[in-house]
Amino acid sequence: MTAQQGADKEITIQSSTIHLGDGLPNYARESILRVARKYFGRLNTASAHFTKEGITYRCSVNMQMGGLPMRSADAKDKDIYLAFDAALAKVAKQLRRTKQELRDDKARIIAAPNADVRL
Repeated sequence: MTAQQGADKEITIQSSTIHLGDGLPNYARESILRVARKYFGRLNTASAHFTKEGITYRCSVNMQMGGLPMRSADAKDKDIYLAFDAALAKVAKQLRRTKQELRDDKARIIAAPNADVRL
């Protein structure tokens, strides 16, 4: 079993009211794995839940990476794929900001000992 297959088992794509077919769940899994590899690479769990609200679809995406807290986002659109893409983009933005904060903190920690030596 590859690492991708192991992570794939931790991804849940579901809807209680909409038949998702085969294409959407496969697309969602591939997209979630792509975002996970891009930012931290250690996907613990992820889920996407779809509901229909009138003429629009709502998608909720949750991702938990490594030791980080769960990241979640919702989006609505008339197209179910666009709703998913928008929600995943919001989660990706949260992960990008978290990664940047961790890099900034690491830079401050590395720079701090040099500042103490100069004093």
